[in-house]
Amino acid sequence: MKIIESPREAMQGIEPFIPTESKVRYINSLLKAGFDTVEVGSFVSPKAIPQMSDTTEVLKQVERTGTRSKRMLLTVNKKGAELAADIESIDTISFPFSISPRFTQLNFNSTTERLLETVDFINNLCIHSNKSFVVYISMAFGNPYEDEWSLEILSKWLGILKTIGIRTIPLSNVTIEIDKKLISDVFSTVIPRFPEIEFGLHLHTSNENWYEKVEAAYDNGCRRFDSVMHGMGGCPMTGKEMLGNLATENLIQFLKTKNEIPEGFDHMAFIEASKLASEIFKESYSLSKI
Repeated sequence: MKIIESPREAMQGIEPFIPTESKVRYINSLLKAGFDTVEVGSFVSPKAIPQMSDTTEVLKQVERTGTRSKRMLLTVNKKGAELAADIESIDTISFPFSISPRFTQLNFNSTTERLLETVDFINNLCIHSNKSFVVYISMAFGNPYEDEWSLEILSKWLGILKTIGIRTIPLSNVTIEIDKKLISDVFSTVIPRFPEIEFGLHLHTSNENWYEKVEAAYDNGCRRFDSVMHGMGGCPMTGKEMLGNLATENLIQFLKTKNEIPEGFDHMAFIEASKLASEIFKESYSLSKI
């Protein structure tokens, strides 16, 4: 069982700039909790996502010892990937891939085919720099942009990514609420069809009906879940109303019912990180109302 904790998701949409030292303190507290991976930042346009403009400074101060967690960095282009490949403290590079032409145009001013070229480039870069590569698929559970969507279309793109050599693919809904049946249909189809690939669930959701959604993925073989402390954040560039993320507290509650708490998970460190999250984000949201 793998839990991928994403402070990057929590922070990216907050308007008042969170001080670098606060980000570092929070990320280092998460690294003590024993998650499989902590997504520590992103190389994206500072104009589009100003909250992530200090990622390079954050990375200089992120703990590299005394943690079992891998450190992951998101990038949206080749240049960002090249920068990340040279940073020793980064273990994993992630990239958001979309099978929706409209979403790709809106968010990347690009095409799905060009994104595929970028995926191939970053995959080769990761091989040569000895880093893991994770490709997220947005719109993996339907499409609100009037593009055609089906399980066969999803499977087609998964087959293409497999041919390139991608072996870790979390599936995301990004902008739309989804139900447990759709989650079951997707995972029950793709996991048996692509046994070489480690699939995950990156669930954007309100705080309602989260349990049955997580259970639908779990019951159909998913053992990799992204989450965010307190369910904070979402995608600030979709043009749609943002959904929150699966709350880490809720995910831990679910895993306890299944006796699936990962080995090495430090519950006391987790509680301390949760308290720090409340402190930092309460301050940020208070400032946003001034």
